[in-house]
Amino acid sequence: MLDLLTTCAFMLHGIQEANPAVRFALRFSPHPWGGLLAVKMLALGLGIYCWRCGHERLLTRINILFAIVVTWNLVALIVGGLRAA
Repeated sequence: MLDLLTTCAFMLHGIQEANPAVRFALRFSPHPWGGLLAVKMLALGLGIYCWRCGHERLLTRINILFAIVVTWNLVALIVGGLRAA
């Protein structure tokens, strides 16, 4: 959820998405928000699949990766906001 929110914040500030899969979905969907939600729902579905199949170790690693990405995004937003002020 935090990744979705930070991605939305970047989009509102005109910053281009770095993930090529998300960038593809944003470019070729009828509305960018629909493409973003579709990618996030796919990720959620994969997470549920891994959980149901007992791949907790993989889920832990993915959660750590997303925590790092969200932290990076928040730092970038804060630094960008400080520079604009």
